[in-house]
Parts: sequence; structure tokens; C-alpha cells
Amino acid sequence: MKETSTIIEVESWVLRLYIAGQSLKSMTAISNLKKICEEYLNGRYEIEVIDLLEYPELAGEHQILAIPTLLRVSPSPVRKLIGDLSNTERVLIGLNLEPKT
Repeated sequence: MKETSTIIEVESWVLRLYIAGQSLKSMTAISNLKKICEEYLNGRYEIEVIDLLEYPELAGEHQILAIPTLLRVSPSPVRKLIGDLSNTERVLIGLNLEPKT
């Protein structure tokens, strides 16, 4: 039986990135996420950056165990990626986006 993957096509993506201050990893994750979104989502996205140094209560509330953590809030289902998002292929797979060929 042949396996097929389903690529999600939606109007708008909502992505939430949890960081801790202005650390190198946090800034790298923000930069990498913006670059990926511009290339693969072409303006159909919203990025919410939440600094857990400013809002530490959200870590427990949103079950964030490591930072940086990216949550795909919309489209459903919620998906979570941890790290600085430097591996574009891994991020695309994690978000269920189709890589450009």
C-alpha cells in the first residue's frame, strides 16, 4: 500500500514562538522562523513571540518544557517543535509544509 502525506492548505497560519529574553538561541529562532514563513507561507501567517522571562507563568500553563519552542496553533492540530529552527527541512516536516523542489 502506498503512503501519501497530506499537506495542509489554509488561509492563515498562527505560530507561537516561546523564547527566553534576547539570547542567541532565541534571536536565531526568531530569524529562522521569519525566513521560513516568508519563503513557504508567503504572507499567510501570524507569528506571536512570547518571552517567558516576562511571562513565566505561561510556561506551565502552555506546557513549555524547553526553549525556544514553536507551537503551530492554527491550523489544527497543534504541533510543537523545539530548538532554534535552523534545520529547515525538520521545521517544514514538523509544521506539515511541503518543501519547495
